[in-house]
Amino acid sequence: MLGNFSYCNPTKLYFGENSLENLSAELKKYGKNVVLVYGNNSAKKNGIYDEVVEILKKNQKNIAEIPGVMPNPTVEKLYEGIEIARKHNVDLLLAVGGGSVCDYCKAVSVSVNCDEDPWQKYYIDFDEPTCETIPVGCVLTMAGTGSEMNAGSVITNHKSKLKIGHVFADEKIMPRFSVLNPKYTLTLPHYQMVAGIYDIFNHICEQYFSGDDDNTSDYISEGLMKSLITSSRIANKDSQNYEARSNIMWTATWALNTLVAKGKSTDWMVHMLGQAVGAYTDATHGMTLAAVSIPYYKFIMPYGLEKFKRFAVNVWNVNPGGKTDEETALEGLKAMENWMKELGLVMNITDLGASEDMIEGIADSTLILEGGYKTLNHEEIAKILKECL
Repeated sequence: MLGNFSYCNPTKLYFGENSLENLSAELKKYGKNVVLVYGNNSAKKNGIYDEVVEILKKNQKNIAEIPGVMPNPTVEKLYEGIEIARKHNVDLLLAVGGGSVCDYCKAVSVSVNCDEDPWQKYYIDFDEPTCETIPVGCVLTMAGTGSEMNAGSVITNHKSKLKIGHVFADEKIMPRFSVLNPKYTLTLPHYQMVAGIYDIFNHICEQYFSGDDDNTSDYISEGLMKSLITSSRIANKDSQNYEARSNIMWTATWALNTLVAKGKSTDWMVHMLGQAVGAYTDATHGMTLAAVSIPYYKFIMPYGLEKFKRFAVNVWNVNPGGKTDEETALEGLKAMENWMKELGLVMNITDLGASEDMIEGIADSTLILEGGYKTLNHEEIAKILKECL
C-alpha cells in the first residue's frame, strides 16, 4: 500500500434483531432534550416510531420532532430543523430512517450553533465546523448510504440546481451510535431496496477504481462486492430473506465507513454525475448512480485498464484466456450491466426525468473531482451524460 493515513471510526454499532434493546443504555449518556428526526410516515406505519418513542419516554427524555425529512433533504428543510433543534435546546439528534435522515441530522448537528449560513459555509465553501456540534444517533431502516457510520451529509438546493455532499473531517460528526436491525428494512418497496443495493455497490466501486498499487483495500472491496452480488440476487427473488438482507445491511456499512478508502485516492465522479442529475430531477439517489455508471466506466476504462481487467476476473469471474485486456475488461462491465438489469435498476437518465436540453445545465452542476484514472473536463462530462440519455 502506498501513502500514509490515519484511521479512526468512533461509531458504536448494535446489529441484529434485538439491537434496539441497546438504545436505552446509549440514551443515558446524553442530556434530557432529544430531537427525533424521521421521514414521511414509514417509521410510524411499520411501528418503529412507537418503539423508539416508548424507549425515549421510559428514559424520561423531553422529545421534540422533525418529521417529513425527504429522500433528498433540501436546504429549506435544514433551516427548519435548525430552528426546531435550537428551540428545544437539543442534547441529542436521533435519526430514525434511512441515509437521508441520518445525513440530515449531521447537517443539523453542525448548524445548530453556527452563526453563519450553513449552506454557504459547509456546502459551497466546504468549511469545517468551528462551533460546538450536537451528537447524532441513528436507528437505521434502509441499507444503502453507509451514513450510519460515516461523517458524510448530502443536501439539495433546488434554486441553485445543486446537490452537494460534504464529508466532514472530524470523526465527532459521525453518529455516536447506530442501531442496525435488518428486519426494519424488510418493508421497503422493491424499487427502494434495489436502489439501495446499487448505492452500496457503487460506493465500493468509487474507492476501488483508483490507484495501481497492490492495495489490501482492493482485496476487501472485491470480497464486499461478491457478497453483495450474491445477496442481492437472493433478495431480488425473495425480499423477506433475512440472511440476504442482513448481509446487504452489513455490507452497506462497510462500503462507506472509510475503511476501504485507506491507501486509495478514490474516484467519486459517478456520485458527482448522479447528484447533478438528482438536483435536476429529484430522482432516487441509487437510480441516478445506476443510470450514469456504465457510460462513465466505459469512458474511463482505457485509463485504468489493468484495474478494470482485475474487476472482471476477480468480481465477475470472467475467464481472460484468449482475450485482450480490453476484451476482458469490457466483458466485466457487461456482466455488471446484466446484473443491474436483473435487479431492475434504471439504466438511463431519460427514465428519471432528464432530457437532452438539460445536459449542459447538469454538466455545469457536476463537481469535478480528481483521484480517479481520468480527471474530466466539462465537454467530457456532457459527452458522458449524452450517452446516459
